[in-house]
Amino acid sequence: QVQLVESGGGLVQPGGSLRLSCAASESIFSIDVMGWYRQAPGKQRELVATITNRYYTNYARSVKGRFTISRDNTKNTIDLQMNSLKPEDTAMYFCYTFQLRPIWGQGTLVTVSS
Repeated sequence: QVQLVESGGGLVQPGGSLRLSCAASESIFSIDVMGWYRQAPGKQRELVATITNRYYTNYARSVKGRFTISRDNTKNTIDLQMNSLKPEDTAMYFCYTFQLRPIWGQGTLVTVSS
């Protein structure tokens, strides 16, 4: 089964931007849905954005208009461009897909603070 590795997290000031990347261990060409979830301290994991292999996208209401998900089937990556970041975006961000069962990366921490 595919393995996912996230990168790009870090500390950013409110209003700033970050770009997260998720690298898959094998071709994602035939994988339908891939996406990003996040989990803030003391809260449940929640959907951020998903993208299908036909490039249909879906966003959580809280990030719509600020975040953009993309996928590159030639590089086997999905990215999450995050703009206008807010303190409430602080969380561990996880790359996700589904192959008979949910598959998660190890996560990358995003901290939005002044």
